Amino acid sequence: MTGALWVVIPAFDEARGIGATLAALATQRDTDFTIVVVDNNSSDDTVDVVRAFAAAHPVPPIEVITEKQKGTGAAADTGMRHAIAQGATWVARTDADCLPTPDWTQRIKAGFDSGLRLVSGQLIPRTDEGVSWLDRTIIRVALEVASTFGKVRSGNRDPKYLGPYVMTPGCNMAITAELYLAAGGFPRTAIEDLHEDRALVNAVRTITTDYGLRRDVRVYGSNRRVRAWGIRKTLAWYADHRYRPEVVDIR
Repeated sequence: MTGALWVVIPAFDEARGIGATLAALATQRDTDFTIVVVDNNSSDDTVDVVRAFAAAHPVPPIEVITEKQKGTGAAADTGMRHAIAQGATWVARTDADCLPTPDWTQRIKAGFDSGLRLVSGQLIPRTDEGVSWLDRTIIRVALEVASTFGKVRSGNRDPKYLGPYVMTPGCNMAITAELYLAAGGFPRTAIEDLHEDRALVNAVRTITTDYGLRRDVRVYGSNRRVRAWGIRKTLAWYADHRYRPEVVDIR
């Protein structure tokens, strides 16, 4: 199978860290893809940092667009639809505080070649943010528990679903353009309101069974909420927002 891959990165006030994310993408083994960074109305120098990086690293090409409506869902959806309008047949997403492994795009394409239309990747806690080994281990265990629990929770069980629930982190997923559009895309919501990644995978489940977890598609995700809130509150936040802080956009 052949196709044009685009990688979408929603970004809000990520000037300090997005360079590392872009560097991880620029050093992929397979650089045959295009990056689009969706600036979500940042108040810092995020756009300048991205443009400076793009000028210094022409491969893969990097575009910058803007979405003023607040929200990871809104920004990600704008980026996905922009990529599809530009001819993408596959669209992947990571976040501006994440580090894809060097074989990330290569493994995504292998997932599509295997027949998947939605590739769910493995999320691993970053090790370079000063978070303890114990807290990182708790996060990893919690992710596995959440993945298992997601298959039996009532909100993910309905006769309309054609296949089992698969936890699909928004920062490590890829989908065919045609399936993204058929499923309605990411809900254009703020992070405080809805887990847009869960909503998208459940929409996909009403259309096809051609989706699945690929543990070889790996991204290291940020632990900055653990540093800011502690491990218990962080876990409560991800458990249907049972902890609701005044400030969610931790930087």
